Amino acid sequence: MEKSKDTLLLDEFYPTDCLKITEVKQETTRILIRMKSISRECRCPKCGKTTNEYHGTYIRKVQDLPILGKNVKLEIKAHEYNCINEDCDISTIAESFEGFLNTYSRLTERCADFICTLAIETSCEGCSRICRALGINISGDTVIRLLLKRYGTFGEPDIGDVIGVDDFAYKKRNTYGTIIVDEKSHDPIALLDGRDGEALRPWLKNNKHVKVVTRDRASAYAKVISEELPDAMQIADRFHLHQNLLEAVKKALNQNLPATITVPHEETEEPCKKNRI
Repeated sequence: MEKSKDTLLLDEFYPTDCLKITEVKQETTRILIRMKSISRECRCPKCGKTTNEYHGTYIRKVQDLPILGKNVKLEIKAHEYNCINEDCDISTIAESFEGFLNTYSRLTERCADFICTLAIETSCEGCSRICRALGINISGDTVIRLLLKRYGTFGEPDIGDVIGVDDFAYKKRNTYGTIIVDEKSHDPIALLDGRDGEALRPWLKNNKHVKVVTRDRASAYAKVISEELPDAMQIADRFHLHQNLLEAVKKALNQNLPATITVPHEETEEPCKKNRI
């Protein structure tokens, strides 16, 4: 059967160099796509050696981005290889499809990217509800684990010599923490438990290169910064400068103006009634 030029081909959305679609099955609420690996070699994640010594096959079941609101499930017949390095601790290697599907992942990378982006813009539970409406089966707890896993893959952030320190609430009026931000890139550097300044102390000891710290008016932060970084300049940020100015204006007005002010006004005379004809 000749394919129409207007037909959407699924092959174009998957890496044809390592995967081949063998069957597409459409159901009421989902689309099942069966695929098989066509790779001939694999790189060991431990020693980095490339091997083509075939060991066996196994079935991977993962989720992909939905199609027209239907859940998309991939069943991939993937390969396992033997590591040819005798000094390596790993005997068998499960292949990964870098950029599309990583080892042990139950989501394709593009699906995981979408979920993480949505979770950051909304919330984990809100992301879960939206994903289920779109056709991705995922819970709020799984979204949290996915975010933590992604965070663990990031390297140590670059820390400049100008930082900002402030407190935030994990749960309002219950649990608080301290956030440290790089003032040049505006990226968060660290999240610390507690807001009494003691959590900040060990972090400052390991970052003696900091020269400028912007902070709020909390005395706990000011004391710790003075003790650990005596040469660093401490600056009250713009929001708290505005607060200081507003409080100073209110204090000056309260001292010089009475609490109640009577505004005198003249009684207006009633307008003359027009003569009736």
